[in-house]
Amino acid sequence: MQAETYPFVVQPLPYDYDALTPVLDEKTLHFHHDKHYKTYVDNLNSTLADYPELQKKSLKELLTNLESLPAAARTPIRNNGGGVFNHELYFGTMRQPMGQLPSGALAEAINRDFGSYNQWKEQMKQAAVSQFGSGWAWLVTDGGGRLSVVQTLNQDVPDLAQFTPILLVDVWEHAYYLQYQNLRAVYVEGWFGLIHWKKVQRLYEEAIRA
Repeated sequence: MQAETYPFVVQPLPYDYDALTPVLDEKTLHFHHDKHYKTYVDNLNSTLADYPELQKKSLKELLTNLESLPAAARTPIRNNGGGVFNHELYFGTMRQPMGQLPSGALAEAINRDFGSYNQWKEQMKQAAVSQFGSGWAWLVTDGGGRLSVVQTLNQDVPDLAQFTPILLVDVWEHAYYLQYQNLRAVYVEGWFGLIHWKKVQRLYEEAIRA
């Protein structure tokens, strides 16, 4: 994801559209992935087409150094580049409901930094449910492997110079409204059962080795 450069391409879902039922149904995933996420990819490429000097930068490089970008490109890259980055991590850290839990070094870090898995879950859920309007709740690690939960608005990302995101939940209404309407908390509770913990563990290990 982060090594890709212009022109960015729509990454296929790593599972079938009906794989996340009953938590997320096929209609919701088609709408979310094929419409919303694709639009961010298309809009990011449209913006970068006018800036050849930016076309060799990865998505992470673009989003880490927003203030260094040309003023006219800054907001569309922040919004659309963030939309691409966020959705690729979101779709990529889910799998069919399997009842997984974190293990290994990641489980140890969760226990160390939050007290227990259940305490982390409660903090993550509170961050997701309490996010006003559209946005995201994230699990991130710093370079020393310490975990924290953060929120961002719209398609903003955490400070990528300081943190590596390893997991996030989308609380824009388009992520859940077709199925859950205004019941964001019900959607978020279901999302915990979709987390691909082996993938999150790999992301965590890669981040602390970097």
